[in-house]
Amino acid sequence: MPLVSSSTIRIHWAALACSMACASQPTTPNAPSSSPQAAEGTASAPHKPQFGNWGFDTGGMDRSVAPGGSFYRYANGHWLQTTQIPPDKSNYGLFTALADLSDERTREIIEGTEGSPGSEERKIAALYRSFLDEAGIEAKGLEPLQGRLDAIAKIRDTAGVVHEFARLARQLGSNPLSTQVGQDDRDPEHHIANLGQGGLGLPDRDMYDPKAQAFAALRAGYQEYATTLFTLAQLPHARERAGAVYALEEKLAKSHWTRVQNRDAIKTYNKLSVAEVEKLAPGVPWALWLEDVGLKGQTYLNVNQPSAITAVGQLLQSEPLAVWKDYVALRTLSVSAPYLPKAFVDAWFTMYGKTLSGTPELEARWRRGVDLVVGRLGEAVGKLYVGKYFTAQTKAQADELVHNLLLAMGQRLDGLTWMSPDTKAKAKAKLASYNPKIGYPKKWRDYSSLRIEEGDALGNAQRGAAFEYDRLLAKLGKPVDRDEWGLPPMTVNAYYNPTLNEIVFPAAILQPPFFDPNADPAVNYGGIGAVIGHEISHGFDDQGAQYDADGTLRNWWTDEDAQKFKAATSRLVDQYATYCPFPAQGDKPAQCVNGQLTLGENIADLAGMTVAYAAYQLALAGKPAPVLDGFSGDQRFFLGWGQIWRRLYRDRELSNRLVTDPHSPSEFRAAVVRNLDPWYTAFTPAPADALFLAPEQRVKIW
Repeated sequence: MPLVSSSTIRIHWAALACSMACASQPTTPNAPSSSPQAAEGTASAPHKPQFGNWGFDTGGMDRSVAPGGSFYRYANGHWLQTTQIPPDKSNYGLFTALADLSDERTREIIEGTEGSPGSEERKIAALYRSFLDEAGIEAKGLEPLQGRLDAIAKIRDTAGVVHEFARLARQLGSNPLSTQVGQDDRDPEHHIANLGQGGLGLPDRDMYDPKAQAFAALRAGYQEYATTLFTLAQLPHARERAGAVYALEEKLAKSHWTRVQNRDAIKTYNKLSVAEVEKLAPGVPWALWLEDVGLKGQTYLNVNQPSAITAVGQLLQSEPLAVWKDYVALRTLSVSAPYLPKAFVDAWFTMYGKTLSGTPELEARWRRGVDLVVGRLGEAVGKLYVGKYFTAQTKAQADELVHNLLLAMGQRLDGLTWMSPDTKAKAKAKLASYNPKIGYPKKWRDYSSLRIEEGDALGNAQRGAAFEYDRLLAKLGKPVDRDEWGLPPMTVNAYYNPTLNEIVFPAAILQPPFFDPNADPAVNYGGIGAVIGHEISHGFDDQGAQYDADGTLRNWWTDEDAQKFKAATSRLVDQYATYCPFPAQGDKPAQCVNGQLTLGENIADLAGMTVAYAAYQLALAGKPAPVLDGFSGDQRFFLGWGQIWRRLYRDRELSNRLVTDPHSPSEFRAAVVRNLDPWYTAFTPAPADALFLAPEQRVKIW
């Protein structure tokens, strides 16, 4: 469960500005104002954050805004009003600024690396050079992919289509039989192959709904994208074929489970024998598929969305073979487009940059090259990164922060009045078994079997994807590696893994303004402390709380405690559902935060802040905090939280996130402070203020 989504910053793993005259939009009573979005034009005199002696950018504030009116704008208003989203980004904030710094450092490392033949350093250099060789890529044209397209054209039956599904899986491409190996939720000492829904070119099933007006342009743009790729591949009748493929995807989308349904760890756990899977979807040639995806001989599969898999079998029989052939051709072209000549790259960016997210310009080639290298050789680069940019002092102080946060969480559990002693004892046992990982792995991944060739951008990308697929596949039948990481060290993110019961903080997030060893403790606890608390709290959100101390998906709650927990979390669902970044206009319905989709992250934000505040009080050891620049310690703590969520979105990006992102938009993440009693003492909001909640209305869980 990452701290931010993969579209907020680039998460490099295979598996997550406003020229504002942002006028206020109508708001729901007792709710914060709508999230800032990107306006057209160019900002003058952009504000450059200066984090000062105590780690907070006071110049980015707007003190004309009452903290109780919009704490987000009070903490960040001047920055919001004067910042421009860079033209190559769909959104911009402190996470992206820090990710940009990480990319620049990683680029310097990559471009300064050579190494001996066969070494990881040589592979890093060769992969990067092959991607940057635009002239060589242009000269080859479609030739590197032509053999694959010819094979698709020669498909004669359903078995051939399913064979291409498997090839897409090995390329980490989207296909209707999505395959991934992971820990068995009910037996976390062993791995299992998971089979789930997939295969859509748009990010979510709901975007295919003809009644979803907000995504009409996106649907049209996607069909145009398919037409362009077919035309570039010299397939005749490109537009008609693209329309037929889109109609097939519409049918797939109708069978898909919603994102809210997919959050349910119980409902998505369906361990079936191979014979049961065959009965579930008899239209799929399962023996062929199992062999092609490397799962021949497996006894069981976990089928995440059984009804969606049934629909795939039905559609394989009911839809014309020619349309299925074009479908796999489109999926193959699309996953390959970033590594093909400029016309393909431009088509890909027009769809997934401009049309989907409203981003005006494609990222510089070197940035995309860094993404590729980190995505395929992440820990090889990470080893070099931490040697240069992660200090022993940072790790030691981060370790201390984590210790204090875990201690504070334990004290919060002890003080709960709504939880029975039996459930509380099990919660404490779970907390005691947490495994914190700070900075970088104890051991580095071995890339010796990955073949990288000079001048073969597409082939390198494909072999790198297959290497990752095979690495995961090889876990079947082997002991679980509890030292493994899911993110490389240069990633600005963090996560909690319920089956390993671990919290993970890569080196790159442990930097200012999130964490500065020399900054004021209040700001550190409000920034990285709340981030740490957020990840700790994921073990006790509505889904994480279903896993026990051993990482097993099982109920360890009394019925009465479970009902009390559900009642509290349902109040949080209702609170966030009142936040509507896009109010209704005419016959166009409002777009609001989905309180069910974002529940886990909202619980983690609320609990993370609560625990971080308690840890800050522990760190003070009873001594009064100094007043700095007129701000008390408690005020600085909450400002530290408000500052890290500084972010601007383009309208299309924000609209998409409201459907796809399990995180609330940044303004509403900052607004979680309205549930914490100490915030009211620190800033004394008036009862008439938009953020004000009466004490009995404030949601308290952990």
